[in-house]
Amino acid sequence: MSALTYAGQTFIFRVDNGVVFRNTYTADGTGLHYETIEGPAKGAQETVELHAAEVVPGIFILGWVERSGMTISHVMNLNTHTVHAFWTYDPGQGRTGELHTGTLSPA
Repeated sequence: MSALTYAGQTFIFRVDNGVVFRNTYTADGTGLHYETIEGPAKGAQETVELHAAEVVPGIFILGWVERSGMTISHVMNLNTHTVHAFWTYDPGQGRTGELHTGTLSPA
């Protein structure tokens, strides 16, 4: 496997639900600072610890837990600049999950 090629980079992540994030990865690939730049939570930001592995060259699985308790998993394909994302959260009636797709572009 190759190095964590997303490390030290910033991407704009456009999700199929209209939300847009600016994702900045730490130089060693173990951290992420995200900022919501479009959508209902515009302005929200957080720095999280990443759990990451390369599946095949250029394709990574990333996971993290946010302060809110939201859990996020991304399959990030840097060969096609696409992401498949699954997140879970509790809207107050019990935990629910959502599956989304999106695109990446360098910021």
